[in-house]
Amino acid sequence: MQNKVSKPAVPALTLAALGVVFGDIGTSPLYALKESFHATRGLPINEINVLGILSLIFWTITLIVSIKYVLVIMRADNNGEGGIMALLALNLRQKGLSSRKKFIIIILGFVGASLFFGDGIITPAISVLSAVEGLSIATPAFDRFIIPISIGILVALFAVQRHGSAVMGKFFGPITLIWFLSIGAIGISSIIQSPFVLALLSPHWAFLFVVNNPFISFFVMGAVVLTVTGGEALYADMGHFGILPIRLGWFLIVLPCLILNYAGQGALLLRDPSAIANPFYLLLPSAFLYPMIILATAAAVIASQALISGVFSMAKQAIQLGYLPRLTILHTSDSEIGQIYIPLLNWLLFISITILVLIFENSSSLAGAYGLAVTVTMFCDTLLVAFLAYSYWKWQTWKVLLFIIPFVFIDLILLSSNLLKVFIGGWVPVFIAIIVFTLMMTWKKGKEILQAKLQKDTLALNTFIQYMGATTQNISGNAVFLTGTPQVVPHALLHNLKHNKVLHERNLLVTINIMEIPYVDSENRIETEVLDKGFYRIRLNYGFKEEPDVPKALEKAFDTLGIEYNLMDISFFVSRERLIPSMSNKMSNWREKLFVTMQKNTSPVSDFYKIPSNRVVELGSQIEI
Repeated sequence: MQNKVSKPAVPALTLAALGVVFGDIGTSPLYALKESFHATRGLPINEINVLGILSLIFWTITLIVSIKYVLVIMRADNNGEGGIMALLALNLRQKGLSSRKKFIIIILGFVGASLFFGDGIITPAISVLSAVEGLSIATPAFDRFIIPISIGILVALFAVQRHGSAVMGKFFGPITLIWFLSIGAIGISSIIQSPFVLALLSPHWAFLFVVNNPFISFFVMGAVVLTVTGGEALYADMGHFGILPIRLGWFLIVLPCLILNYAGQGALLLRDPSAIANPFYLLLPSAFLYPMIILATAAAVIASQALISGVFSMAKQAIQLGYLPRLTILHTSDSEIGQIYIPLLNWLLFISITILVLIFENSSSLAGAYGLAVTVTMFCDTLLVAFLAYSYWKWQTWKVLLFIIPFVFIDLILLSSNLLKVFIGGWVPVFIAIIVFTLMMTWKKGKEILQAKLQKDTLALNTFIQYMGATTQNISGNAVFLTGTPQVVPHALLHNLKHNKVLHERNLLVTINIMEIPYVDSENRIETEVLDKGFYRIRLNYGFKEEPDVPKALEKAFDTLGIEYNLMDISFFVSRERLIPSMSNKMSNWREKLFVTMQKNTSPVSDFYKIPSNRVVELGSQIEI
């Protein structure tokens, strides 16, 4: 999807973006300001400290989200798509990159993507818990039910994933709009009583706070970062809605309502310091408490849904780009290609999030685990965009430095302050990220070793065709050989010839090429080449956000080649390698075993490429890696 949006579609897309893009950052007022003061461990709640922390929040949001992401990083679109995987692909598309630069870029991309998965188990847990905790404000009798209710909501959320989010998605935008308008309105009602709180817009309050509390302010920044969690989602979801609707939604609705609510909470604290127990819910008149709890829970579910969908989408992109093994991917919509469901990931997320809720028990404890993954991902985004600006956009050096130095400085402050959270829960997303990073690097390295091993035992296709014996028996029909190396004879073809001693009347070598762009135009989808003696080469090009449908593409390819298409007359031959760890020095022993295990558990190629399983013939061999 391109960034240009027709004018009549902008309001509708802006409303839809509210329910998907801003869900995470939109629920931050439930806990962010409270945790900013809790991080100080006893700092007096007075005018200087309240306005100082509010000013830090305002300028952090302004610099990180408004300027860095909305105005600068969103320019780095890969054919309209955003997100760290698209940014990684965009950088790797540059010509003339040295192997060292490629390795550094891949590491940055993998680290950011891995931490996004780690963040994926924190957001639903903290959002749902903080929303349900409003019940304890109504009456302490609800305290013992907060965890069961939260888990019940999570069970329902993950159980409906297999049905898709299309039905709920129709209500996401309007509900989120009501949420933002509501939190903005209650913020205004508090500001009216203490209008001086709007002085937070002046950066001198943040400066005074840091100067007067240099040590404590470092801890505060570890909590202030909670106000910008979800900022990366603005960039990641750019392809769904375009730049203009996201920018309009941010500057016209989300940013003003967030600042008004934070200011309203601060004004309440100036009037009643004891409200620090839960300044968000204590802003409300008692009559509005339960409706707001329901609305907050709905907003938390929407934020969680957006994160879950984002994890599914990023996993699919990583699979398409060859950075993760094939997983079973189900499509939950006939019209929206982006609506997918990955059963394994869904239930891994659910189990992990449920364990987190049971271990940490409340949002304040979970806040200790939140923020570290986000800050590292933001730091990786900054470096990747800076490299892109210098190498691809051809920015002058001074211009790149003008961008990167301030944001690297801010990112490092936020990152270093969040490093303190490692021992109080921050290890959780880091641990998850290390697992994902290890899997991605092992899969990438293992595939390279396997490919090199297969290449050693290959025979050039042109030579094979030229010297193919006349005694070879030909049978009628079409044989399709899926191969990643169309210049050599596929192993499946050699095995078929060796064991069955026959060749089909027509032999089509099909290569599926996943390009480092999100979508491929239909006219560039298929490339065909006619060879001698009934051999053909077919190349199917797909973007990394598309779903390869081999039978559908072959129908068009057959038409181009003048071959009658009948799926029941086609046999799909697939090579299936049985890998054995060789204990070589190319990978450590445990990584070899891990790669072999991953290879064994990949989903069938027929499912992944939508090939009917009754038309697939698997011919395998034993290979040492």
